[in-house]
Amino acid sequence: MQLSHEQIRTYRSQGFLILDRLFGEEEVDALRAAFVRDSAVPGDQRVVERDSAEVRAVYASHLRQPEFAGLVRSPRILGPVRQLLDSEAYIYQFKINAKAPFSGSGWSWHQDFAAWQMADNLAEPRLVNVGVFFDDIDEFNGPVIFCPGSHRDGLVKKGRTEGDAASEQHVDPEDIALTPGEMTGLVDRHGLFSAKGAAGTVVLFDPEIVHGSAPNMAPFPRRLLIVTYNDVANVPRPVGEPRPEYVVGRDTAPLETVDHDLIAELEVMV
Repeated sequence: MQLSHEQIRTYRSQGFLILDRLFGEEEVDALRAAFVRDSAVPGDQRVVERDSAEVRAVYASHLRQPEFAGLVRSPRILGPVRQLLDSEAYIYQFKINAKAPFSGSGWSWHQDFAAWQMADNLAEPRLVNVGVFFDDIDEFNGPVIFCPGSHRDGLVKKGRTEGDAASEQHVDPEDIALTPGEMTGLVDRHGLFSAKGAAGTVVLFDPEIVHGSAPNMAPFPRRLLIVTYNDVANVPRPVGEPRPEYVVGRDTAPLETVDHDLIAELEVMV
């Protein structure tokens, strides 16, 4: 799969690009089932909500579940990623953010690269985030909201927000949250856009675009897989102890595509 010139221009200009229903219903069902299995695996890679046992995020599922190992190598994803990076890529981070019905909390306004620069000493924002919708996402169940074009301004702030870390397992968006004053100025210049669509839809977005999301107010879930691909020449160089491998991938070898139908490939891998 290759993006058109117009799609690439949209991504460069807006900082994100939505690909409607890139994966089919049967494929999404398989990914959902794999997430249910992986959510039950104990370990630090599993993050729960502060006030309940509901899963908030799971990291590095592609290292444990064959469905996700196949997904990250799909030409439908790797093709566009290589185009946007103009280079080979590897998995920098893999996570699935889940918002349970009525209770899934939101994510503060932030820029991903601010966390990666601070925590991993990553030199350049030469990464692409790929979000895969596991559910239909609308205005009711907490869609990701982008500030279009804000990536062109660079980082708004560097370093952690004052106060205690929101999570001991990873850099939470709350730790690098933008202030109301900063957001007001950004929205005045750029506006807001919520990424909505049917299950199987994919959104590609820049590591410096300002984004966040509200809590899930609906009686149905909002599960979003986010794979972050990094240029193989842009590896982290942490000053101290590197973050755990489930948070930041250590295998920086270029990914090879699995050039098959995803469902067929899953059947082979299982």
